[in-house]
Amino acid sequence: MKNNINQTIEQLRDSFYKISQYIGENPELGHEEYKASKILTEELRKHGFRVELGTAGLPTAFEAIYDSGIPGPNIAFMAEYDALPELGHACGHNLIGTMAVAAGIGLSKVVNSCGGKIYVYGTPAEETRGGKVTMAEQGVFDHLDVAMMVHPFHRNEKSGSSLAMDAIQFEFFGKSAHAAGSPHEGINALDAVIQTFNSINALRQHVTPDVRIHGIIPEGGKAANVVPDHAIAQFYVRAENRSYLDELVKKVKGCAEGAAQATGATLEISDYEFSYDDMRTNLALSDVFTENLVQLGIEGSTIHEKGSGGSLDMGNVSHVVPSIHPYIQICNEPHACHTHEFREAALSDQGFEGLILGAKCMANSAYDIMTSPELLSKIKKEFSILK
Repeated sequence: MKNNINQTIEQLRDSFYKISQYIGENPELGHEEYKASKILTEELRKHGFRVELGTAGLPTAFEAIYDSGIPGPNIAFMAEYDALPELGHACGHNLIGTMAVAAGIGLSKVVNSCGGKIYVYGTPAEETRGGKVTMAEQGVFDHLDVAMMVHPFHRNEKSGSSLAMDAIQFEFFGKSAHAAGSPHEGINALDAVIQTFNSINALRQHVTPDVRIHGIIPEGGKAANVVPDHAIAQFYVRAENRSYLDELVKKVKGCAEGAAQATGATLEISDYEFSYDDMRTNLALSDVFTENLVQLGIEGSTIHEKGSGGSLDMGNVSHVVPSIHPYIQICNEPHACHTHEFREAALSDQGFEGLILGAKCMANSAYDIMTSPELLSKIKKEFSILK
């Protein structure tokens, strides 16, 4: 049956190539991915999937279902297809979205022999206000037994962890005055921002090594001779797990509150993007994926362990359902994601071969789960313990 899955994906490689190139050459920002969503869902409908658009109230999200009509596991593949400002698909989401669709279609050709349902979820805006966060909060994934996606990279890596992240905005309001003629009449909002940065920098000595705090000042005044009455600081605050991050965020907010008191400014705190939970890789599921990767010709010695790095909205999914987020090699040079070089790699022939490999591996792994109740039980048992 796995040969049938792989043959289907090979037979449709021209269609998948056109889709991935089209999305790559027509980059759309988060929640604006109308072209990408349309071409992906059209391909799924063509192969018998029932498609519903606007999942969880997100216009460019979708849920595609192929139901064998036979009781069995509910397996989901996650599609991403948003681009980055100015850089386009420099994180390879043109490959991720098409890969999920290819895996779903490949598996659909054999699922009637084993039973179960196949879901392909279109999840917009991973780079900013991640669609998976909203979808997870609204219970879209609660019925699933397994969820998986594959991310392009410069080498093959097992699914690992990611950092939980909050995106926090500190907006300070002061009082304007002439900076030379009457500075004593002003309240400097920019001073409050600078004091916040200084306090957070002092905090760094007293946090665990996994913590990452990085920020910018998107607004700090209009003219040097006017005391700024309005200033904004935005921070990403990250840690290995959600519980510690919640404690850390209280301290970071305390830094801003202290700065407001010290300067006399007033403070408003908000989240300017969605919060991401840490990625909880299901090791039993990850082992299945790695075994299939080896079966498809990848040497086990070239599959690296993945540590914690950035933040993913797939992390939110992993708190709801057993999940993996491994990485597939699409280039030989160690190009970092979110660069022009990685964008070109995602449009290259080698990048497309990574797409095909990832799609086969996900579909084959799903087939293993659908045909082995013992394996599914092992995956679920691990998830219940971690949860």
